[in-house]
Amino acid sequence: MASSIILSLAALMALVPAAVLPLRRETTGPDLRFWAAVAVAVAGPGAYIVILLGGGWTTGLAPALWVSIAASMVLFAILSQASREGWRLRPLLLPYLILLGVIATVWGRVPAQGALTAAPDAWLALHIVASVATYGLCTLAAMAAAAAFLQERALKNKRPTALSRVLPSISDASWLQVRLLAISEAVLALGIVSGMARDYLSSGQLLHLDHKTLLAMFAFLVIGALLLAHRRSGLRGQRAARLVLLAYLLLTLAYPGVKFVTDVVIG
Repeated sequence: MASSIILSLAALMALVPAAVLPLRRETTGPDLRFWAAVAVAVAGPGAYIVILLGGGWTTGLAPALWVSIAASMVLFAILSQASREGWRLRPLLLPYLILLGVIATVWGRVPAQGALTAAPDAWLALHIVASVATYGLCTLAAMAAAAAFLQERALKNKRPTALSRVLPSISDASWLQVRLLAISEAVLALGIVSGMARDYLSSGQLLHLDHKTLLAMFAFLVIGALLLAHRRSGLRGQRAARLVLLAYLLLTLAYPGVKFVTDVVIG
């Protein structure tokens, strides 16, 4: 148990360099120090997840949070490479991931209520990967929405802040938000379909309407409505940000939220 806490703290500390990096003077783009800090932030949680899940997939709250952190960091690294302004989300993303890491470390001693000692079947593996990827993508989309919200408020107040100066502009944040949501909608659909396929093959029931499934489907509908509204009316800014954060809240309740109830409240 002590070794697990030490490893969790080490994974948590691996996020710190990338979090404090924005405090120094800004550059025009990702430099060597940025990529070094991101590599450490990816490697720390990633290595801990490999050790933590070495005996099989577990359903505990702490592993779920660490998987979410690792997935978000990997996707952030990809986004920073693939887009012009994605790297500017780090002042919002890294403190949030550190907060999740603190929660995961605090509740690391709470035993999980279930675990898979054997390797998951193909449909379950696909469902797990799609669920984790969806949550990571929506985490980034929520950060982009928060950036757009903060930039719009700073613009209305005509008072740029130290934070708003390092975040993407409103147009760039909105562009990132929509693209990330579109990808997450497709991946979430894959996760829902794979979950339905596994339920049908294992029990003959096409759709098991538990809390997790219902919340995921509501999130799918909210994201779809937001994308449709953006396409038809150009919805953006604070109104769009609120819908993005609503979808992210639903996914949070569906994924780590359910695990919190089963492992901490009920357990």
